[in-house]
Amino acid sequence: MFSKLPQITFLIVFLFAASFAQTPTPTPINDDEPERIFAEEIKLNVSAYDLNGNFVGDVKKEDLVISEDGRLNQASSLRRIPANVLVVLDTGGEMRQVKRLKDTVKAAKNLIVALQPDDSVAIMDYHDKVEIVAEWTNKDEALKLLDSKANFGRRSVFINALEAATKFLQKTPRDNRHLVLITDGTDTFNNLSERRAATQNLLATDINVHVISYTRLEKAAIEPRTKGISKTPPRQAMPPEIKATLPNGVRDVALTPKSITISTDRAFLRKMKERKNALIESEKYLIALSKDTNGYLILPESRDEMLEKSASIAGIIDSSYVLTYVPKRALSESPTGEIRSIEVTSRRPNLRVQANRKLVVNGK
Repeated sequence: MFSKLPQITFLIVFLFAASFAQTPTPTPINDDEPERIFAEEIKLNVSAYDLNGNFVGDVKKEDLVISEDGRLNQASSLRRIPANVLVVLDTGGEMRQVKRLKDTVKAAKNLIVALQPDDSVAIMDYHDKVEIVAEWTNKDEALKLLDSKANFGRRSVFINALEAATKFLQKTPRDNRHLVLITDGTDTFNNLSERRAATQNLLATDINVHVISYTRLEKAAIEPRTKGISKTPPRQAMPPEIKATLPNGVRDVALTPKSITISTDRAFLRKMKERKNALIESEKYLIALSKDTNGYLILPESRDEMLEKSASIAGIIDSSYVLTYVPKRALSESPTGEIRSIEVTSRRPNLRVQANRKLVVNGK
């Protein structure tokens, strides 16, 4: 038996050589389309509408034009899949004037109710700490947990919440991921280097960030308090949720209305001005964050407007396709921290698309 092994080996080698010789001549490579050894896909969401603002449900990848830093790219795939939506509630802040737990919860409810039945929802809130109110679940279960588990506190750890939300969304293998922030964007500790790092981490993902901002409401409420004398009845300095925890006598004093505010306390006035400046800076940040992540921003000037418009974000989310493409310049060729600007437009008549985001190369 062993004596036949060389013949068998020779036969295998001969057959392999013969099959290799019959392989067709490869097609010459087009210099305009260089061969890639490693394919790296970039993923982002694209919203599609007709000229009347209605969702268009039959968009094809050939309808879209992808521009990355001025380079045109071809879509690899385009899919419609259910959305995965993390709603983050800002329920803290000792200096808040208008931001109330019940209004924040109501805005979240309006949004969740308006989502499609097959969307998945998770809820997080933050105040003195970040808490998970609801893991991934359906709309009905999320609404029940929102009523029973949302909490409040004195401080506001916005940066920690942004980091936690990014990690939470990255843990899910699902696509079409959206983060909705109901917040004024201020942070008790205001560590700008930590905020930049958290933002960079978020921009390295395909997560869309939508914002319902309290900044305009808070600025309007605090403006009279930045002046020494005001005939405007002051806003209550302490949120009702915190007042409810005070002893009876102290609570009665805290709830007593005043008809005029006269303040010569320079430290207090300085604190109010710092709060106003923080809200101005925060609004600029939230505008940039939503723009750079292909999100939608609401800046209401009244509670009614906030509650009315919160559901519109659900419409934006459920008008999204998931688009993938292989960049002509590989991500591995970019240094860590490089920012790429991506824009998707339509070549199809009467089709409008929304897809603009900045992508940070994380080098991993």
